Amino acid sequence: MLRAFSNTCQMILMAGLVAFAIVSSSNASETHAGYYYPEPQTYELYVSPLPVLKDVTKLSRVGLLVGLNEKQYRRAFAPGYHMYGKGEYSEKLIIVAVEMDRYQTLYQLRALLASMSSMARTSPLFAQTGSVENLNFLDLLKVAGFSQLTLTNGIDLSHRISIK
Repeated sequence: MLRAFSNTCQMILMAGLVAFAIVSSSNASETHAGYYYPEPQTYELYVSPLPVLKDVTKLSRVGLLVGLNEKQYRRAFAPGYHMYGKGEYSEKLIIVAVEMDRYQTLYQLRALLASMSSMARTSPLFAQTGSVENLNFLDLLKVAGFSQLTLTNGIDLSHRISIK
């Protein structure tokens, strides 16, 4: 009888550990909300017609972000936003506005993306895809292997785009 009780306790303990692991892993997938940006209020899915390039890696995604950030820092004025990769493979891009009165609406965040399309068209990664004039910033992210983009005004607005 004591042995059956011990086995039951072990099974309950194991079930509790499994449940904890499941809850922890689901929370770990969204560890950036509340730290880098507020919890996203809106979500969308962007399906790009382009495939992920065969040779892209975490290093190439980081290199792309370094190049895009470098373009911003060469300007005669401070950047209005910062972008960086997160996730195990830097597959999640976060863009955070750093000026108070900019990017206060979803439409302004989308306008930022539209303006970034011209920067993207000069990327060596984009040059490999062909007709870059018909593509946008989200297409560049897709070929580079990004699966998610979070845009935020850094105060109270965040928008998440899943890229497929």
